[in-house]
Amino acid sequence: MQENNLLSALLSDAVSEFSKLPSIGSKTALRLVLHLLKQPEESILAFSQSLIKLKENVRFCKICNNISDSDICPICQQNSRNQNNICVVEGIKDVISIEQTGQYNGLYHVLGGIISPMDGIGPNNLSIDLLENRVKNLNNGEIIFALPATMEGDTTCFFIHKKIKNENIKFSTLARGISIGDDLEYADELTLGRSIINRVDFTINS
Repeated sequence: MQENNLLSALLSDAVSEFSKLPSIGSKTALRLVLHLLKQPEESILAFSQSLIKLKENVRFCKICNNISDSDICPICQQNSRNQNNICVVEGIKDVISIEQTGQYNGLYHVLGGIISPMDGIGPNNLSIDLLENRVKNLNNGEIIFALPATMEGDTTCFFIHKKIKNENIKFSTLARGISIGDDLEYADELTLGRSIINRVDFTINS
């Protein structure tokens, strides 16, 4: 927010903090701050406390690396899900997107990103080793790659496929109903659902 001696310093500081959020410009940040100022004090306190609790208490599932309130996330705790299917995704937003389709009943593995040398993200920055340990217990299981249809997403798929050497595991990827270069969170539920149902074998040229 541009410096303006006529504005409250407290207001400017709040707008500056909101502007640090993704896709939030200074004008949107100002509208959000002014909206919060109109709310009752108890509402503001509840809002701020929820953020503090999130930062202090959020955990990552020891099995799938998903964001969780406990050591094991609710999805991994559901014995009714297909325990031999693991859908590999970039982040929590992809888990939410796929769950909303209602077309998948297996487990997930959240990498926490994708391999991107330009951004300084290598295999060691992702939860690939955790995934490698999980597949040791799969019985005729399937690894479903649900990563972005980008060069970085494909590179990540290739790396994992090479690293996990298990003849009893089938590798598949989403059908290309998802446009090249698109993130899963922007795909409509119908397209994403069909991509899961019509997933194809993942192959790599050695």
